[in-house]
Amino acid sequence: MQVATAQAPAPTPTSSKHPPGLYLLFFTEMWERFSYYGMRGLLVLYLTKTAAEGGLGIPEVSATKLYGFFTGFVYFTPIIGGWLADKYIGQRRAILIGGVTMAIAQICLFMQPALSTEPAILGMPWPTALGLLLLILGNGFFKPNISTIVGKLYQQGDPKRDAAFTIFYMGINVGAFFAPLVCGFLAEDLFATKTVVNGVTQISNYGFRYGFLAAGIGMIIGQLAFNLLGKKYLGDVGLHPEGHGEDKTVVKAPLTKEETDRMAVIFIVTLFVVFFWAGFEQAGSSLTLYTDKYINREVFGFLIPTSWFQSVNPLFIVAFAPLTAGVWLALGRKGKDLSIPVKMGLGMILLGAGFLFMVGAVMQRGGDVQDQTIKASILWLLATYFFHTIGELCLSPIGLSMVSRLSPVSLTSMLMGVWFLAPFVAQIAGGYIAAYVEELGALKVFGLIAAFVIGAGLLLILVARKLFHMMHGRG
Repeated sequence: MQVATAQAPAPTPTSSKHPPGLYLLFFTEMWERFSYYGMRGLLVLYLTKTAAEGGLGIPEVSATKLYGFFTGFVYFTPIIGGWLADKYIGQRRAILIGGVTMAIAQICLFMQPALSTEPAILGMPWPTALGLLLLILGNGFFKPNISTIVGKLYQQGDPKRDAAFTIFYMGINVGAFFAPLVCGFLAEDLFATKTVVNGVTQISNYGFRYGFLAAGIGMIIGQLAFNLLGKKYLGDVGLHPEGHGEDKTVVKAPLTKEETDRMAVIFIVTLFVVFFWAGFEQAGSSLTLYTDKYINREVFGFLIPTSWFQSVNPLFIVAFAPLTAGVWLALGRKGKDLSIPVKMGLGMILLGAGFLFMVGAVMQRGGDVQDQTIKASILWLLATYFFHTIGELCLSPIGLSMVSRLSPVSLTSMLMGVWFLAPFVAQIAGGYIAAYVEELGALKVFGLIAAFVIGAGLLLILVARKLFHMMHGRG
């Protein structure tokens, strides 16, 4: 492994304040997530709406599979981008490459309607296919490395690390909250063409391309802030690959038994959380389609755009993340903090419980009836998102913190990429799960998701003590 004899400026474990660099990373990640979730909130609708409506007219079964593969590979490429950053280019340069690539990708999506007669790839015009490919590649450089820099701001043993990742996670979700509202408003309202049929307002043509344009502008804003302010607030943190640079000395040594045990924990926990993400990411596919058809979205005479419901989860994250961070800090001060595997097991159980509310929504409608005039209450959906949010707060930011504390220094970004392999597998599986909603029915699919995720969460809690032992004091 490579051991750095000098670290970039970071607070001491006893410092009561978070370093200012955390808030620059918060802001950068906020805009990157604005870009990604703005696009994601529109993607399934864009794929499935007819050409006359401004979409691509892809059948729902094919569209949900395409969505699953796209969002899956978004989480596969980070292992490559993390490895390149660790060994050759450093985290900061990787973030620049990723950000610029993703901005270009959104512009490609914006271009699509003007070039709709061009050759198709996987049923999509080539600008759309190229845009999605560039998003996959750019995210691979960006995603693992910004999370790694957060961990580098803190020394081992600093009790603020979990809280820092929860604060950072708020940045993710501030962006994710505003993205569907802004991009959805542009696509489904401001630039949409509406007609009134039998007193009911309907969208006859969507302005998807303007939603994608707004997502691209958000990516550019984040990159400008990161590159203009990085030197001031981050110093040399993440500027060079581990073991390189003027202040680094490389010491080659094999991994110790403790290090290999800790790496094993990362791989084991990653396998478990596949179940979590396969359920959680139904928000962008089966839950979006179900909401569009069967949830009563009219509130005080206003028809809520379907894409806006993608903002519910991040809104809850922003509201409850400080409370969750406070709970972890309070338990830590009292010496009663839950171990990482227990926190994550609880997160999985809460996600499964959330799907039971969707079962309730289906039953309120009388089962899997196809009549779209029969609607379920919006409260079922809001309850689902609430439980999913609390589950996510117990799992996702804790997982980022886990990787940063358990990884050998020279492999941190690569292992951050390994952590993202769970959503890679889960997204693809989730795409197929969503495709089966039409075949098996929403009642059965939502019920099975609940059962599998709750079962996996309970199993993770059962093996938590063994995993905690393998962490050798860092759990």
